[in-house]
Amino acid sequence: MSAENVVQRLLDEAGTTYAAQAGISLANKPAPLYRLLVLAVLMSTRIKAELAVSAARELTEFGTPQKMCDATWQQRVDALDRGHYARYDESTATALGKGAQLLIDRYHGDLRRIQAKADGDIDVLQEKLTELPRLGPVGVDIFCREVQLVWPELRPFFDKKALAGAEKLGLPTDPDELAKLVEGHDLARLAAALVRATLDRGLAAEITKAA
Repeated sequence: MSAENVVQRLLDEAGTTYAAQAGISLANKPAPLYRLLVLAVLMSTRIKAELAVSAARELTEFGTPQKMCDATWQQRVDALDRGHYARYDESTATALGKGAQLLIDRYHGDLRRIQAKADGDIDVLQEKLTELPRLGPVGVDIFCREVQLVWPELRPFFDKKALAGAEKLGLPTDPDELAKLVEGHDLARLAAALVRATLDRGLAAEITKAA
C-alpha cells in the first residue's frame, strides 16, 4: 500500500479544512483571515472541534475586528451559546473583544500586517500571534496550519497533532517528506485530515484498510 494511496483516501474522507467546515472561504483578505483567527481561538480550548466550528459559524456576523468590538459582550456570549460553546462562553467573549481591539490598535484590524512584520520568519509570526488574548501555542498552530493555504511562505506546516496522525497512518513524519505527497494547495487539507486521524480513533484504521 503506497503512501500516495493512503493520502488520497485520507483527503477523500477527511480533507475538509476546519475553516471550510466553519463556512470560511479563506482568502488573503482581512475579513476571512480574522474569521480564521477567531476559529483558532475557539479550537484552542479543551472542547470538541465540532463545537468550536459551530460557534465560529454563529460568530460570522462579527466577522471583522471592528464588528467584534462593536458587538456587546452579551451578544458575543449569546452567539457562543447558540454554537453550544457554553463552557467557555463568558471568558471567550471577553477575550474576543480584547483581541479585536488589540488588532485594531496595533494592526488596523488587518492580520496581513502581522504577516508583513514577520517577513517569512515563522517564529516571529507565532510570537506576534501569541500577543492576542487566549491564543497560545496550540491556537497559533491551528491558525498556521490552516492559513498556509493562502500564506504559502508557511508551507509545509504540520503541527504535532497532524504529525501524530501521519505516524498512525504509517506516513512520513518529516514535514518536508510528507509535503511531497500532495500539491502545495492541498497541504492545509492534508494537515486538517491528519488532525482528524489523530482525534478519531477509527479513521486511521478505516483509511489504511480501504486504501
